[in-house]
Amino acid sequence: MHLIKGHVIFSSVITESEVTELMKFYGREQQLKKLDRTMRKNGLQTMLIYGRRRVGKSELIKQCLQKTEAQQLNYECKQTTEMNNTESLSALISEQFSLPSLGFSGIEALLDYLFQYAAKERLVLVLDEYPYLRETVKGMDSILQSLIDKYKETSSLKLILCGSYVDIMRSLLAKENPLYGRVDLTIDLKPMDYYESAMFYPDFTSEDKVRLFSVFGGIPYFNRLIDPSLTVRENIQELISAPGARLENEVSMYLKSEISKIANANEVFEALAKGFSRYSDLLSQSHVSSGPTLVDVLEKLIRMEVVEKQAPINDADNRRKTGYYIVDSLSLFYYRYIFRFLSQRNVLDEEAFYDRYIKEDFEARYVPRCFETICKQYLIRQNRAGRIDPAFDRIGKYYYDDPKNHANGEFDTVTEDPLGYAFYESKFRKEPLSFAMVQEEIRQVQATGLNCYKYGFFSRSGFHCEPEENTVFIHLDELYL
Repeated sequence: MHLIKGHVIFSSVITESEVTELMKFYGREQQLKKLDRTMRKNGLQTMLIYGRRRVGKSELIKQCLQKTEAQQLNYECKQTTEMNNTESLSALISEQFSLPSLGFSGIEALLDYLFQYAAKERLVLVLDEYPYLRETVKGMDSILQSLIDKYKETSSLKLILCGSYVDIMRSLLAKENPLYGRVDLTIDLKPMDYYESAMFYPDFTSEDKVRLFSVFGGIPYFNRLIDPSLTVRENIQELISAPGARLENEVSMYLKSEISKIANANEVFEALAKGFSRYSDLLSQSHVSSGPTLVDVLEKLIRMEVVEKQAPINDADNRRKTGYYIVDSLSLFYYRYIFRFLSQRNVLDEEAFYDRYIKEDFEARYVPRCFETICKQYLIRQNRAGRIDPAFDRIGKYYYDDPKNHANGEFDTVTEDPLGYAFYESKFRKEPLSFAMVQEEIRQVQATGLNCYKYGFFSRSGFHCEPEENTVFIHLDELYL
């Protein structure tokens, strides 16, 4: 057992790579500040950290714990019996506190001991994958509630409950839950945005950073696997598209295992991956038996945080205009190219499969759509940093009706601020934007009746003209400065 900056590693030898890996931590600045601030407070503090698998919860906690001199118990709860968890945690306590073997009748007695221990010694207790313990121990939430109330004036324990089952973790905050009102800090850890994700692969060009984000998204675990010595294509093949790829089973474990519990979810997910987003289109394309069934499937996918519901900012309550979109990049890529063409992949060479079923669509349609998401994330980052004046209050799609021309549609990125609407267009194309192209885009927007005071343009390849008073030009490289 070795201690590095307060972090315990269970191995006989610490390798240089292990030390280096501990030092590599990107982003999450706000979450670290909140955790550190709570850890420094006096008295008993209870923290709740949750988010989907591989989003970096455990690494966030490890990074925070490196800054504390308090004793630490980082226990990963198991899907076994209460007694097995009690014995495992007891063994961890004995080892880290240099105590003889401890015997407890159950988890409540063990935790009571730790709450008492923390009255005299600084102690951090992490219960990772808490839902497993909650599932095993009847009334686990009530046990914790009782202990928190009992020792709130005497113990200085810093208790961190961590979990990947988002629904269950959120339920701990509900009014009807025994722990309601007893959680001092809650962190719902989301995937990183494009900017923080790019910190994992700094040596790629801006264009390739867009491509990588479109496949691996903001999941730190995935991004750590990207090899800078390989091309984007080679990384995609090695990690997800080729038979036996490193992350193929990852998608299966995270997504397919959960989706298999939801009737018709595969059909709905595949329809979403093909680009269908409207409720009516999903109903017809997925062949789901009824509207209520589809609503149920979509709600469950949303709770899994792999699908999100987007309503236009100018008509938020109109279900007919609402769209549903896959937000987990790796899942979207997998369902669009791998799941859909599994039979073909099994009989083709991996290079031939990529060329025939991925290459053209990926570059012409898939990546440009992801570029729109990146541009939206850029605007949000700039807005939060106070670099957009006036700051906008809302950002999203804008739905328009054009009765005169019997047409309707939507613009992907529109912001609303005290001055009105601002329109943004994202172009991931090889050719720079010309003055004529910019003016044509503005004319099309104005023809729909959308009255904008500002028009912004993002371009992969730059511009052949200078911005005018009501236009903003943003080159791709500026997104990564």
